[in-house]
Amino acid sequence: MTATTPTSNRDTATPGGTPALVVVAHGSRDPRALSTVRALLDRVRLLRPALPVHLGHIELNEPLLPDTLAALGGGEAVLVPLLLGRGYHVKRDIPDMAAASPARTRVAAPLGPHPLLVDALHARLTEAGWPTHPAPDHAVVLASAGSRDPESRADTSRTASLLAARLGVPVVPAYASAATPTVPEAVRTLRARGHRHVAVASCFTAPGRFATQCAAAAPWLASAPLGTHPSMARLLLHRYDETLMADGAMKRRALATP
Repeated sequence: MTATTPTSNRDTATPGGTPALVVVAHGSRDPRALSTVRALLDRVRLLRPALPVHLGHIELNEPLLPDTLAALGGGEAVLVPLLLGRGYHVKRDIPDMAAASPARTRVAAPLGPHPLLVDALHARLTEAGWPTHPAPDHAVVLASAGSRDPESRADTSRTASLLAARLGVPVVPAYASAATPTVPEAVRTLRARGHRHVAVASCFTAPGRFATQCAAAAPWLASAPLGTHPSMARLLLHRYDETLMADGAMKRRALATP
């Protein structure tokens, strides 16, 4: 089966009954996004060959998440959002689609904030030309999609703080839509503070309109989207494992309660 084909019921779990991993991507009109997500799932499969790994989209691309879940029948699955913070899709869209399906599902946390995400961001910046020893006039704008949800913005700010600690320079979060500051505004703010070399770190999972728009606003260098970086594959599996461990702990507490 390919990553974009809903699977049959017999492929929903490993022989030992391990729940399948369903990676939930947003979807994009940019064909590069779908090919990138497929390649990322291939990396996940290489890391854990016995684990059934499937793909479902919230919108714009097939397979759509409801179709992927329908193909699982009554099987078990952990849904891991290929999203970098909390927001409407994580809080409402994905849980609602899961609740409407026959599959027995758990929804994991989004990928950010997390040190593995920072690993990927740092690596992409280095690939773009970020120096090993940045000077005091270096700074970074962390560009993300944006959301009206304050928790989504808090997650992006936390990721920016983690990246700043890693790089040793200021990192300002900025957004392509629905929130402020925009990337150009964040660049102007950093330059006004004396930072002559301002890079844009692309906090996007795959190429698309927002990633292209933000990179175009970079006055110096801009990193590529996170894509198939090995840390992204490891992070998807970490969220999957984390969810199963939390579920197991809840069941043990319930059994221990008189």
